[in-house]
Amino acid sequence: MERLGALKLEYLNACDPAAQGRRGVLGGALFERLGRQSRAAGAAPGFPLAQVSLPVLGHAGEVLELWRIGDEVRAGAHGRVRYTCSPDVLFGSLSVHEEEVAPPSGEAGERTPLYEATAQAYREIFATLAAVDYPHLVRVWNYLPDINLERHGLERYRQFNSGRQEALIACGRDIAGNVAAASALGCASGSPLVIYFLASRLAPDLIENPRQVSAYHYPAQYGPRSPSFSRAAVLRKKDAATLFISGTASIVGHRTMHTGDPVAQTRETLRNIEALLEEAGRKALGGKLSLEALAYKVYVRDPRDLPLIRAQLTEAIGGQAPVVYLQADICRRDLAVEIEAAGSRAL
Repeated sequence: MERLGALKLEYLNACDPAAQGRRGVLGGALFERLGRQSRAAGAAPGFPLAQVSLPVLGHAGEVLELWRIGDEVRAGAHGRVRYTCSPDVLFGSLSVHEEEVAPPSGEAGERTPLYEATAQAYREIFATLAAVDYPHLVRVWNYLPDINLERHGLERYRQFNSGRQEALIACGRDIAGNVAAASALGCASGSPLVIYFLASRLAPDLIENPRQVSAYHYPAQYGPRSPSFSRAAVLRKKDAATLFISGTASIVGHRTMHTGDPVAQTRETLRNIEALLEEAGRKALGGKLSLEALAYKVYVRDPRDLPLIRAQLTEAIGGQAPVVYLQADICRRDLAVEIEAAGSRAL
């Protein structure tokens, strides 16, 4: 993964001296408790650093997620979006406070503050990509407070999905099929909507899971507008390819499996990741990556389930793969765990 132009993902203790190195850094995210004074937040002004209010589990300090690349990079800003880019790949981030936005005068119905914050954020993302000519959105991370709460007659995750889809349509983007890999998790109450993303001048290969209904084809029982994301994406550049696996959970077809059983849900989630590895290997990578070759971010709803979930993951992937565990609310109330992953392969 050190070859020229290849993406490299690192999870570091935010106080580790290695976290301060800026060479080839595209951007990153800092995971910390809400209101905590971070020692790392001001340490990297040369690249976008999303600050996400999620507690790190089984870890004494903050965790810094860093994306590096073996190319020269330059930084810029467009509206609220801060970005750093190489010749082919761009990392960007922004945050929007719901109390600072309001639905247009006279609008009613689904246009809640979260809907409007989401739509504004995505319109700004697409305006940035158009301005700097990185047209392909590859991978997006979304963190919104109180994701499972009902407000204005609708669950907030469903409000988010509606706002995202409104922006996709307004910006002439597809809402099914040609959509980025993504995840959406619940962060601490009082946090802003935080989004960070990777985009490219190269079109990614988008991967679906044969065990699951594509999220953008979910039936109406999951909300007035379907979630617009792909299950995984592969970005091929030069002599390497990077696989991005979206937030993945214990869902088969479109239904949650093993409600109330975090062990069985973790196993089912790993089966879904294995299915995505098979599809990606067949369609885009020219060979299958192993579970052990990936780096993982694991979202745990109830911290008491951490030992059970970690034991299942360690049994499946061994003890050498990079893994960070975060406490987060997941998009469905009946899900105990969600796992995302990334890895690369030489071409």
